[in-house]
This record gives sequence, C-alpha cells and structure tokens, in this order.
Amino acid sequence: MSVLIFVDQAEGHIKKSSLEVLTYGSQLAAQLGVKAEGLVLGETTDDLSALGKYGVSTIHQVKADGLGQVDAKQYAQVVADAVTASGATVVVFSHNQTGKAVAARVAARLKAGLVAGACALPETSNGFVVKKTVFSGKAFAKVAITSPIKVISLNPNSFTTVAGEGVATVQSLSVTIPAASIKVTAVNKVSGEVPLTEADVVVSGGRGLKGPENWGILLDLAKELGAATACSRPVGDAHWRPHHEHVGQTGVQVAPNLYIAIGISGAIQHLAGVNRSKVIVVINKDPEAPFFKAADYGIVGDAFEVVPQLTAEIKKLKASA
Repeated sequence: MSVLIFVDQAEGHIKKSSLEVLTYGSQLAAQLGVKAEGLVLGETTDDLSALGKYGVSTIHQVKADGLGQVDAKQYAQVVADAVTASGATVVVFSHNQTGKAVAARVAARLKAGLVAGACALPETSNGFVVKKTVFSGKAFAKVAITSPIKVISLNPNSFTTVAGEGVATVQSLSVTIPAASIKVTAVNKVSGEVPLTEADVVVSGGRGLKGPENWGILLDLAKELGAATACSRPVGDAHWRPHHEHVGQTGVQVAPNLYIAIGISGAIQHLAGVNRSKVIVVINKDPEAPFFKAADYGIVGDAFEVVPQLTAEIKKLKASA
C-alpha cells in the first residue's frame, strides 16, 4: 500500500505545483501509515532523487519518447497502470491544467472515487473525508470517498511546501505506452515571463488603465516584484493585452500569495478566478468598486498616481535591503 503522487513536469523541469503535491502526499502517507512514492512521466533534467526532501521514498519514472506532450487519454492509461503496478491505494495530482485533464480519467479507469480541488488533508479518523472548494471558491464541501482506490487533486497554493533532508530512490517503471491520440503540429511559447499558474505574485490591470499605452506603470511594478502580469476579460477582449493574460472564471484561474488588482472593478466572474489568492490588494479610484469587499488591503486613489509611488517605494526598500 502507498500514496502515489503524480509529479508534473514541463520541458524536463518539475513544476512548482508538484512540490506542494509531494508535501501533501507525503503527509497523507504518514497519516495513513504507508509509503509515499512519486510518479514522473517522460525525461527530466532535474535531479529526481532530490525530491526525497519533500517526503517521498521512491520516484517511479516512465521513460518514453511518446510522453513528450501531455495527451490526457494516454497519460491516464499510463498512470492507471502505474497505480496497479505499485499497489497504490491513493493517487494525488495537482489541480492544474494537467491534473484536471488526467485525474478524472484515471479515476474512471480504476473505478475510484475522486475529489477535485482539495484544499486540506483528508480526515481519516472515521472514513476518508476530503475538504474541497465549491461554487468558484465561495464555499467548502466535505466529500467522503469509500472506494478501495482514491484519487485527489490538490488546489495549487493551498498547501504549504515543506522540505527536509531526504533522498529518494529513482527507479524506472515499465508499463505499456499507448499510442498518442493527439498530434502537436506547432508550439508557440511565451518567453521571458513568469507563468501565471506558477507565480507567487500577480499584478493585474483592468479598464481603469484606460488603454494599452498606459500599461507601463503596471509592468514597472511587476518587474520590481518579480511578478507575473495579468488582466481582466474586457482588457483581453479589447486586445490591450495578450489573451493568455486574462484571469477570471473564463480565463486562467490563479492562486498566488499576492494578487494586486489595478483599475479592476471586481465583477463576480473575475473574482471567481482569483479569490483563492492568499492576499488581495485592490487599487481603484472608485470607493464603491465591488473588489474592495473581497480585498485584504485597498487603496482608494488614481492608479496613475498610486502605482508609480508604490513602485518607487519598493525600489527604495530593495536598495536598502
């Protein structure tokens, strides 16, 4: 028996969300009194044995040229076979783009119960009950899984990563690799930017910035904070900013440690995509903007005056540190 943790990687590098899942899975394994093991699909350039410091004893790696691109159906079969081969009773994913596509398929193949979007360790004193977010993060639900094999996907940035001193044993796992069902004909990469889904800090702008020519103040602030940049849907629809920067219910859903909203009113659709942020700061000249109700900190003022001053103060703090 073991907890098998899916370790997501891209271009040979382990994703930040995977480190959270490794910590979560290893703590769950300790709670259940079983081993914590990781599963990596494809080749990596990172040192997989170093993942042992997050609590796993073994990393199973499936090496095959056909696993270079994420094919949800293909990955699901490989993961399901790995679960059977390893004897795992709990499988843990990150609730990111890959996890959302693969976890449900794995659960279906294994006839396993699934909780998607977990935000805490399961309660195991009386059964197996998992807490998750519902209604776009507005509430929580507790879901009991009663099947022999259980599948969980963890909301990114909902569990603190804890690193120790362990070293994992890395071993190849031999499973049948099905033919891919998709063919990638082109890849357009966004370079030189912090990926939104991996960012600790996100600086986002809305129509209050009045036009794409004014985006410089936001970019300057993001640069000083080492932050990813984002925008509201109207900004993306107006082509002021690239479509991949649109965050919200119909765009990218983010959960950074700090989300700074500049000139965004805070429509419910936008809040649904950012309300898992640990700290929300709102800068808006309208004191009645709905976003202030969800904010941890708010500044009522003109963004064109507030943001440059904020950037200047951050530069001073960095210079004196």
